[in-house]
Amino acid sequence: MSGPGLVVTLDDAPGGAADGTNSDPRSGSGTDKGTVLAADVQIVTNALWRSGAEAIAVNGQRLSSRSAIRFAGSAILVNFRPLTRPYVITALGDPDSMTADFVGGDGGAYLAALHANFGIIVTTTTQSNLRVPGATTLTVIRAKPVRSPTPTPSTSGQETQP
Repeated sequence: MSGPGLVVTLDDAPGGAADGTNSDPRSGSGTDKGTVLAADVQIVTNALWRSGAEAIAVNGQRLSSRSAIRFAGSAILVNFRPLTRPYVITALGDPDSMTADFVGGDGGAYLAALHANFGIIVTTTTQSNLRVPGATTLTVIRAKPVRSPTPTPSTSGQETQP
C-alpha cells in the first residue's frame, strides 16, 4: 500500500545501546535504561491503530492481525524477524487527523515520557507518499469450504403425497 501518513522513529538514547545481556533494560540490572523495548514498539503501534492508521510497518515488516512484536534476548522481533535500530514505524492514513490524535493522545504522551525519562530519541514526521509492503501470507493446512444446504428441486412445482 502507499499513501500519506505518519513516520515515528525510535532509537536508543546516546550511550544506551544494549550490551548483549538478556536482562530488561528498565529493571536496572544489566543494561542502560535508554534502550528501546519491544513493549515500546507495541504501545506506539497500538496508539497509531487507535489514531486511524490503515496500514503499519515496522522497519519494513507489515503488521497484520497475526503479527507478533516481541523481545528475544536483546533483539526486537516483528513477525519473527529481528530488527535493527533505529525502529522506523510507518503508518498510512490521513496525516492531519492521525497526527492530532496520536501526538495529542496516549501515543504522544508515551513518546514524551520515553524521551524525558530515558533519553530515547523520538522523531515524528508526516509524509505525503509512504509505502508499506504487503502482509505475509498464511498457509492454510486443514481448512475445508463450508457448503450451504441447497434446496431440493421439484420437477412439477407441486407437492407429492407419500
